[in-house]
Amino acid sequence: MLQRIDQSEEMAVLDYGPFSFEVIKPGRFVRCTVTGEAIALDDLRYWNHELQEAYRGPAEALQRWRALKAKA
Repeated sequence: MLQRIDQSEEMAVLDYGPFSFEVIKPGRFVRCTVTGEAIALDDLRYWNHELQEAYRGPAEALQRWRALKAKA
């Protein structure tokens, strides 16, 4: 179940690796690159370590991948 985010809380800064991420600046959430929605760190499952981007879910990750392929 996705956690509800209080928008007054601090946004985290992460360093995304290929299999995990490291918290650089503590916070409760990051923003989805595609939708701008807040993603609780406990719910974060999709990201691109090369672009250092977070995605809400598989649909957003696929949407971003397709957009990048269309630009290539």
